Amino acid sequence: MAKKVGVSEATVSRVLNNKPGVSEPTRQAVLSALDVLGYERPTQLRGERARLVGLVLPELQNPIFPAFAEVIGGSLAQQGLTPVLCTQTKGGVSEADYVDLLLQQQVSGVVFAGGLYAQADAPHEHYKLLAARNIPVVLVNAAIERLGFPAVSCDDAVAVEQAWRHLVSLGHERIGLVLGPADHMPSQRKLAAARALADAAGAPLTDERVARAMFSLEGGQAAATRLLESGVTGIVCASDPLALGAVRAARRRGLDVPRDVSVVGFDDSAFMNCTEPPLTTVRQPIEAMGRAAVEILTLQIAGSAAPSEELLFEPELVVRGSTAQAARG
Repeated sequence: MAKKVGVSEATVSRVLNNKPGVSEPTRQAVLSALDVLGYERPTQLRGERARLVGLVLPELQNPIFPAFAEVIGGSLAQQGLTPVLCTQTKGGVSEADYVDLLLQQQVSGVVFAGGLYAQADAPHEHYKLLAARNIPVVLVNAAIERLGFPAVSCDDAVAVEQAWRHLVSLGHERIGLVLGPADHMPSQRKLAAARALADAAGAPLTDERVARAMFSLEGGQAAATRLLESGVTGIVCASDPLALGAVRAARRRGLDVPRDVSVVGFDDSAFMNCTEPPLTTVRQPIEAMGRAAVEILTLQIAGSAAPSEELLFEPELVVRGSTAQAARG
């Protein structure tokens, strides 16, 4: 441990025995190393939380989550906190399991960037456990009600409005949606916004133009195939991987993107300007959202009150090559 921290064994011994003569930064570095290496803290030090913060992500395949991890992890480090990345895997460690592990490490707080808090029908007992232990928590993007944690979110309604109006301005009248599961809160918000826009235009959004999918390229392809069968010429997707799946679905049917079908994604994750065609998408302000999440978390760790209302961040439409004027006839 002394080698890992870059101090003498005597210094480590003084920290572990709670002796004076060690600067606070060095003391915290030793305690953090203890936590990271998985050693149990001495009894006299267990009452003090580690300078660790759990960063819980649902996956890393979607480039948006590594992007959030980079921003949030960097911001935590600037505050003297050490991020502990927890990524769920199918059939592996669950979100609840990670929460148990983080509680054992006496973390200072937890940031969730996507997860079961966004799904109404998912289990939520582990969130209640964090609340009962008074662990500071921040949620990134829309959550179910009743959890009571502060949240920073991209404004889903504005995102759909930007994408929808863009397609309408190009002459598209038959617009479909590819969304996540029915209990997924960001998808619910996107659907409500789309229905309001369609109703205002006097052309209500029918169920056949709304397709649900798991958040993957394959899910987007399957959902978009159903929409294309209903005759849509424009597709708004709830993530970039879903949108790439929609592009593939169009090509499998012999359609050209964007000549025959226009596709809009959501996130503006890495390399979306390098796809063929480059993807028109609605950009989440990842940098601003990630920094705000860390700021709110550090306020709570310091014992200050966090904003109780959800902070909504404005997205930005990025027009590229996957959208074009609707074909005539």
